[in-house]
Amino acid sequence: MKFSGLIFDFDGVLVESEYEGNRHLAEYLTGIGHPHSPAEAMRHYMGLSGRAFIDAIEGRIGRPLPDGFHAEREVENERVLQGGIGEVAGAIAFVRSLPPELPRAIASSSSVHWIRTHLRHLGLEDAFGDHVYSGKEHVARGKPAPDLYLHAAAAIGVPIEDCAILEDSPVGATGAVASGGYVIGLCAGTHCPPDHAAVLRAIGVQAIAADFGEVARAIGL
Repeated sequence: MKFSGLIFDFDGVLVESEYEGNRHLAEYLTGIGHPHSPAEAMRHYMGLSGRAFIDAIEGRIGRPLPDGFHAEREVENERVLQGGIGEVAGAIAFVRSLPPELPRAIASSSSVHWIRTHLRHLGLEDAFGDHVYSGKEHVARGKPAPDLYLHAAAAIGVPIEDCAILEDSPVGATGAVASGGYVIGLCAGTHCPPDHAAVLRAIGVQAIAADFGEVARAIGL
């Protein structure tokens, strides 16, 4: 292994939730008179959360979101939590192939409840132990600030410069690069357009992986 620790983003890295979430968002925005395709939603809002997510949408559509937006999203989130979402191709086998002693963590903008529920659907509930960290719950500044990655590295007891970080979104990659870790831009999810690798390289990621086989080679597994 080339690294002493491994930090995973979650949505779009382990589960295919980026496409599903942005497909639903595009349908909602189109329905209220602001036509969006899933690709447009991913391009403009992927990786954002909280106030930054709302501000990006409202800035683009030029008006406040309707009062029912949050309730609509909650209904969709609950549906997905109940039913589960498929893995990003190869994610489960990759996580299971890691040496048991290798420190690893999840550092995601999603809530711990969301992450743990989907880990259970994937059969990976035991794979990260207590090291599941949320930008909403564990740090004052979420992505694209580097704080969440630094928090995760400290929690697993590995200096950030000795960690590899798997990220898929431009927002996440920005924070990961700023943290000082070795960032692998993962383009394995169905949400990644043909130019995604170029976008991540422009942010400064040190490596690009089209699939988890390339991730394994990049970390020396």
